[in-house]
Amino acid sequence: MAAGDFRDNLLGISWVDSSLVPILNPGNVLDYFSERSNPFYDRTCNNEVVKMQRLTLEHLNQMVGVEYILLHAQEPILYIIRKQQRQSPAQVIPLSDYYIIAGVVYQAPDLGTVISSRVLSAVHGIQSAFDEAMSYCRYHPSKGYWWHFKDQEEREKNKPKTKKKEEPSSLFQRHRVDTLLVDLRSKFPPTFYQPKPGEKPIPAVEVKKEPEAPTEAVKQEEREPGAKSSAPAPPSKQPPEKRARLQ
Repeated sequence: MAAGDFRDNLLGISWVDSSLVPILNPGNVLDYFSERSNPFYDRTCNNEVVKMQRLTLEHLNQMVGVEYILLHAQEPILYIIRKQQRQSPAQVIPLSDYYIIAGVVYQAPDLGTVISSRVLSAVHGIQSAFDEAMSYCRYHPSKGYWWHFKDQEEREKNKPKTKKKEEPSSLFQRHRVDTLLVDLRSKFPPTFYQPKPGEKPIPAVEVKKEPEAPTEAVKQEEREPGAKSSAPAPPSKQPPEKRARLQ
């Protein structure tokens, strides 16, 4: 990483001097922060001038320029140091804040950086969700769009198989299909004939039609019952003769 990039991107780094952490307190925390190895410390600040001249920190109020102050202390774990631009004894402009947790120094992000980071994280999550959703999307011209998830095949395998009930055809469909079948049968007569279900079909040419009874035989059969009916009936017994009555 280049030196310029290292100095510009201070939000992603931290600094600690483990030898001074056990003795850290509100009286020496600014001296701890002003160590030469600390990348957050500006050597051109007024604190460095006061330190070189062996003056107290109260002289910072009479100077103009960049300075560091202890903003908040919560012993023994948390210290907040502010970097500010002093323009007069009563007017200062905050530049950045640094917090020390258990001896580790971090730079506090500004509001714009926080919002940018949150928005970037949200956009990344949304983009990842869309990418994953698109990986489950399927399309076919005859079916259209549908979702195909990874565990769908396992659920289908474990799901008990049930026979689907066939929907009954409508009256219109049945009559329409019968009409089409009759029309097709008349145009294309069958070439095979199956005498009984399960038997091997035979060509329709070999199927012999049953010979019809000759007309004369039928007429003769019709006459025979008439002839039989015209035959004389057997003679019945005569009634007894009447005898003359004696007067």
